[in-house]
Amino acid sequence: MANIMEMAVDIVAAHASTTPMSKEELISELNEVHSVLSALEKGALLETEEVVEETPAVSKKKAFGKDKIYCMICGKGFKTLSRHLKTAHDMTASEYRKQFDIPRGQSLASKNYSESRRQMAIDRDLAGNLARARAARAKK
Repeated sequence: MANIMEMAVDIVAAHASTTPMSKEELISELNEVHSVLSALEKGALLETEEVVEETPAVSKKKAFGKDKIYCMICGKGFKTLSRHLKTAHDMTASEYRKQFDIPRGQSLASKNYSESRRQMAIDRDLAGNLARARAARAKK
């Protein structure tokens, strides 16, 4: 029995060293880890349930910054979220919007990044090039 308790203490101590936790959270996690280790020792099959985050890692207000947009699932900052959502969380932008109630009109790219891309398109006259290409295609 002491062996399981020591393992539980080591696991919780490792987690607490990287994550700030209150006294109640430490006790709760210690009890949970101990019960899981005890069940594993007895050979009981554990039911795994998908953990759904009730609260986002970052508030909606802080998520959409000027220089970065923060993932509300893990809290990491990016210029755009689309690629991160697909690779790290295996979800589409529409699934992300639905999960966190984000309107379709809200861009999943930082404001500065969007503005720099817009300015680059203006500088290169991409709209004019598109209009000329469409006109040339219509003549054929």
